[in-house]
Amino acid sequence: MAPTERPLTERPVIIGNEAYVSDGYARAEADKLWPRVWQVACREEEIPDVGDYVTYDIMDDSIIVVRAAEDRIAAYFNVCPHRARRLTEGCGHASRFVCPFHAWSWDRDGNNVGVVRGDAWGDALNPEDIRLKSVQVDTWGGWVFVNMDPDAIPLRNYLEPAATMLDPFELAKMRYRWRQWLHFPCNWKVAVEAFIEGYHVPGTHPQLTRYSPKPTWSDARGIHGVFGSAAGQGTGGASAGAAGAPDMRVGLAASLNQLWEEVNATTTETMVRVANLLVEELPEGTQPLEVQMHLMKRTIEEDAKRGVMWPKIDPARFAASGNVWHLFPNTVIIHGPTFALCYRARPNGDDPDSCIFEVYTLERYPEGEEPRPENLHRPEPSVENWRKVLTQDFSNMGAVQRGLKSRSFSGMRPSPVEERALINFHRVLADYMGTGAPQPLD
Repeated sequence: MAPTERPLTERPVIIGNEAYVSDGYARAEADKLWPRVWQVACREEEIPDVGDYVTYDIMDDSIIVVRAAEDRIAAYFNVCPHRARRLTEGCGHASRFVCPFHAWSWDRDGNNVGVVRGDAWGDALNPEDIRLKSVQVDTWGGWVFVNMDPDAIPLRNYLEPAATMLDPFELAKMRYRWRQWLHFPCNWKVAVEAFIEGYHVPGTHPQLTRYSPKPTWSDARGIHGVFGSAAGQGTGGASAGAAGAPDMRVGLAASLNQLWEEVNATTTETMVRVANLLVEELPEGTQPLEVQMHLMKRTIEEDAKRGVMWPKIDPARFAASGNVWHLFPNTVIIHGPTFALCYRARPNGDDPDSCIFEVYTLERYPEGEEPRPENLHRPEPSVENWRKVLTQDFSNMGAVQRGLKSRSFSGMRPSPVEERALINFHRVLADYMGTGAPQPLD
């Protein structure tokens, strides 16, 4: 399915609960959705050396993503053509893939290179039939995407216009700073939707609205969605939620320190350190725009001293790119000039009430100083494990899943202004699933 530009109606709509609670809908996703979409399997930094692999599981399918050569990544269905055993779990390194059941083996190009006592079959085993079946694979922004549909459109076409809007941020040059995941008791779409609109901030994160109620804009971009601050506030950037502060010097320092403590993302240690010096470096009464520009200039200078070079982003492009992108179907990117906070939610089998939810932050580092953090399993959604802001979001996700099952609930009524990306999500989802399209309220 090619991305299309189609205007969203601004008329209010209602969206039913089938996509979140139906067992049949969850099972149908395994045939109608996941085999047909480009989806993030891992990041390139997870497979830096030839032979490194990651196992990506989505519902009943499992895919091996391997660096087959220095300049080539390959992907194969993770199943032995002999007796259907899965070949790999998790991540690792292999010169060849050997089935733990009967020791058949394959090279990194998917060719079968060993059948134990293969002469028993005579000439009946066709090499093409017993090779590992390929899956489409491509990269963008440092991510490795896979698509099980052999006739899928190219990844770049699928990602547009999000790819073009985000290219200036040079996301491929960022690396993991931290990674965490857990199983969460909600549908994967509930988890995704918790982060693709800013309308929830005053109600869910009131501590982040100290200086502003944070109104947002939201829109569709092909099959993807984006939202940003209606006041032009950056996420951990020039204003960082401090618009409206009586003293921008104090407001920026307070807001950035709060993000660092309560999110551990959407800003950097360098930016926080510079913000804490604003009161010393600028006189009282300095205009807000001048304070914001000083913060950016000084952060760029301090980053350069340690070998971190900022990308050159046109201010108009910066504004148009918003704060948060939803890449259909299940990846969310909160982007900045040297950082990104990202979410991925997947079904936990075919249970509509459970998902695998992953959160990670990316950052630019001096060459040779990139960390290699483990992907930590944090099953307890506590402040100690996930910080304050994410636990506030978690409190909604489980409660929403339970509320969707209420016999009194007739459907969601998303804001036609601030939740347009969510509306678009369901329009695109309905194109794949054949059901569940948003319906006009009147």
